[in-house]
Amino acid sequence: MIIQKWFKEIKSDLPASIVVFFVALPLCLGIALASGAPLFSGIIAGIVGGIIVGMASGSPLGVSGPAAGLAVIVFGAISTLGSWEAFLTAVVIAGLIQLALGFFKAGFIAYFFPTSVIKGMLTGIGLLIILKQIPHALGYDFEFEGSESFFTDDGENTFSIIMKAWDLLTPGALLISAISLALLVLWDKVLSKKHRIFQLLQGPIVVVLLGIVFTYLFQNRILDFTLSPDQIVTLPVATSVSAFFSQFTFPDFSQLSNIEVYKVAVVMAVVASLETLLCVEATDKLDPYKRVTPTNRELKAQGLGNLVSGLIGGLPVTQVVVRSSANISFGGKTKLSAILHGFFLLISVVTISSLLNMIPLASLAAVLIMVGYKLASPSLFKKMYALGWEQFVPFITTIVVMLFTDLLTGIAVGMVMGVFFTLHHSYRNSHYMKDTHTMTDGVSLHHLVLAEEVSFFNKASIISVLEAIPSNSKVVIDCSQSKSIAYDVAEFIRDYQLHAKLRNIEVETIGFVPPAS
Repeated sequence: MIIQKWFKEIKSDLPASIVVFFVALPLCLGIALASGAPLFSGIIAGIVGGIIVGMASGSPLGVSGPAAGLAVIVFGAISTLGSWEAFLTAVVIAGLIQLALGFFKAGFIAYFFPTSVIKGMLTGIGLLIILKQIPHALGYDFEFEGSESFFTDDGENTFSIIMKAWDLLTPGALLISAISLALLVLWDKVLSKKHRIFQLLQGPIVVVLLGIVFTYLFQNRILDFTLSPDQIVTLPVATSVSAFFSQFTFPDFSQLSNIEVYKVAVVMAVVASLETLLCVEATDKLDPYKRVTPTNRELKAQGLGNLVSGLIGGLPVTQVVVRSSANISFGGKTKLSAILHGFFLLISVVTISSLLNMIPLASLAAVLIMVGYKLASPSLFKKMYALGWEQFVPFITTIVVMLFTDLLTGIAVGMVMGVFFTLHHSYRNSHYMKDTHTMTDGVSLHHLVLAEEVSFFNKASIISVLEAIPSNSKVVIDCSQSKSIAYDVAEFIRDYQLHAKLRNIEVETIGFVPPAS
């Protein structure tokens, strides 16, 4: 019954899964390269993320695989632990920690990220994709596929690399990316509305096949252009079944006595879980049907994925926004698209790796630029601005910081801005002055009503309004609507009742329960 349900939308999921497969392939290889890990470990992580996590996850559109956000951690961890096999032991333990987090229901953390920050993350990733893919589209493949950081190890940055790309552009790559982009726009805006065949056969699939044709024409001198090896997908080619299985590596469990393994595992589990929960929230926002992913189940699925990936020689996995958004952009409707993309990765490395090694990175850059544009559409900026500063400032802050640092730093600073506006909102709405008038005896009456929830953040505003009440007055402090008053505020109200007498202020309280001394 479950399998039948998965295949219900196969007409949409199959073409979307092929697009995700083409997008995931270079990202898996690029992230493995940046992590200082064997290239095949990225493919293993992509296969596990697609098949194992895809089946176990409750996310209808999320796609998992190796994440660029973990590349720096992985690179440092391999160096610290001294061997790839010791690192795999840490990946297995990280998976067990994530499983435990899922069973202990730690997924609720996802619901504490404001919508403005999540939308800022999506838009920032869209702009980041575009900026990072421009050099690949021009034939300058200095950075690894999937890079998210503004600065590189040798002092270059996103913008300086784009400038170098223009100076060192490859005409063949530019030709491929320009034709590919034009075809994608034509497919999206015109052809897909003309006939159903153009909806079933996605534009990116045609673009990739066209890229392979261009590579063939270049290599055989039919067209007078060239592409260097680093401008084409470079997938490890297994010449036999035994050579294929020899690329799998197993953990060194003798390292279980090494405390450093556990430190690395905890860091990976925390960062991978955080990235996954952020992606879950972002993917649910993009879902046309607005389905809600069960976050605790997702943590368990990711834990299972990392457990399996570590056991067979793969990188750690998380749910990833780039692949998930590509899945949504090109018509995916159920988890079948994520699962199929994992099977395609597995089948391709066994059967057609030589053909895949003819895909130009410029073709894939065009596909990713389209994904980036859909994430960072100008209309979204207008919409967020119209919602007011409370939504727009965390949104734009998240984007800017992401572009000039990395994803997690952008989220962290965006969260700080979101919390600031929440506290400011709470500060302004801790109370209201219901009535102020002069009684018949000439004494001014001030009726202060406290909010339903009064926290210690509200203490400053309540002190301000009570201290501003003039001498020789009467004040009514109405707590009848308050379900909770923080001890700090209750203590101040009790003390105010005493020192107000010095200014001849009569204090009356309604529903106030003095704090214990």
